[in-house]
Amino acid sequence: MEEIQKHGHFGRAAMKADMDRKTARKYATLGKLPSELRKPQRSWRTRPDPFEDDWPQIEEMLREAPELEAKTLFEALQEQRPESYHDGQLRTLQRHVKRWRATKGPDKEVFFPQAHRPGEAMQTDFTDASELGITIAGMVFAHMLCHVVLPYSNWQWLTVCLSESFLALKRGVQEALFRLGRRPQWHQTDNTSAATHKPATGKRVFNEDYKALIGHLGMKPRTIEIGEKEQNGDVEAAHGALKRWLKQHLLLRGSSDFESIEAYEHWLWRLLERRNPLRHERLNEELAAMAVLTVSRLTEFKEVDVRVTSYSTIRVLHNTYSVPSRLRGEWVRVRIYERRLEVRYGGMPQLEIERLQGRFGHRIDYRHIIWSLVRKPGAFARYRYREDLFPSLVFRQAYDAIHDQRADLRGDLEYLRILHLAAATMESEVEAALECLIEAGQVPSADTVRSLVDPDDHQAKLPALEAYHVELDCYDELLGDEEVAS
Repeated sequence: MEEIQKHGHFGRAAMKADMDRKTARKYATLGKLPSELRKPQRSWRTRPDPFEDDWPQIEEMLREAPELEAKTLFEALQEQRPESYHDGQLRTLQRHVKRWRATKGPDKEVFFPQAHRPGEAMQTDFTDASELGITIAGMVFAHMLCHVVLPYSNWQWLTVCLSESFLALKRGVQEALFRLGRRPQWHQTDNTSAATHKPATGKRVFNEDYKALIGHLGMKPRTIEIGEKEQNGDVEAAHGALKRWLKQHLLLRGSSDFESIEAYEHWLWRLLERRNPLRHERLNEELAAMAVLTVSRLTEFKEVDVRVTSYSTIRVLHNTYSVPSRLRGEWVRVRIYERRLEVRYGGMPQLEIERLQGRFGHRIDYRHIIWSLVRKPGAFARYRYREDLFPSLVFRQAYDAIHDQRADLRGDLEYLRILHLAAATMESEVEAALECLIEAGQVPSADTVRSLVDPDDHQAKLPALEAYHVELDCYDELLGDEEVAS
């Protein structure tokens, strides 16, 4: 309208307003804005209401149980009067119920946005990261992320973890705080069992280990009400946006596969180091309001003393692990990290094992027991952890092929000799040899596999040495001529 008043050209005015020339001429001719031409919403029905007769009954049911859904009510109506209602009328009833809730339904819970103060609190929560599709060396990596957020500035940090354990929480909180170099007044979590537990009274209280950690770091612990996750809303709301952002960077990277968990975690940290500086103004306000972190970092493991059984195994946190048989009967100290165990004896590390999650699992390394098992092959058939003695599918196929030919003790011994060879040489070479034999349709044997792994004579060869000729005249010279003559 303004452009037409300036020069009177509809084409130029329409171009400036980014609309079609005909549309511009219509509005100019009518002299009205689009909002003035909008027709009011009709207040009458264009067809009979199919629920008119039954609506009083439906309304009474909604008053008694407001949480009833329209679909449940519709199914009840279809059961009472199948000749009157068909599936295509469900959407109409849903609109009726929606309108009733908005006009006559019970009051709904109202949420109140909170004004965050700089440096007041840090929120921590765990989020499942399986949807990212991460693989480690080609294997699916089921994991979680410990997500730390400063609500005022939205500064964030992540650590990779396997479960919502106290050790995972401890590592995540310390990693974030020692990067900031400062500490807020409060640390807030939901009612995760890593921080709280439920005593007999039913009220959740903080774990002693968690209180000691937060106290050491100079903060005060607080949690949310049970079932009120919106009280931890900043970190909860950040989960979805964070994972969408990570997914986008995985697409840019062109692959979700990483060579190790450490490589994956460092990739996350590099992304966060680029993202967090964008919030530098509010972060500087937070840092100015927080106290300097002056304490040292706590160790991120706990230690337990266990005795190695006669089976050459230890039991840690309800899971069973094998250890070298030389430790049988000894007491060892186990350092429990979030993702691994370290077995120590006499203050020196002896073994590092990937930690199992959950309970009643087992991880048996055939290298620890094969030397004894070859001497006692009869124990293999009913060994409790027998399935752990097949390092890969190829070894299992080799065993099945041997067992099909000799389903007795000699067949078990043949497989154990192959496993013994893998422990004495290289598992990958033995696996490759087994694969070649299976593809060729041959039944593997220890001697055949040994010949493929080491084509040369596998027996140690003695070097060819020439006999040394000893000259005895030198001894005569030492004794002297007179003594020799006598």
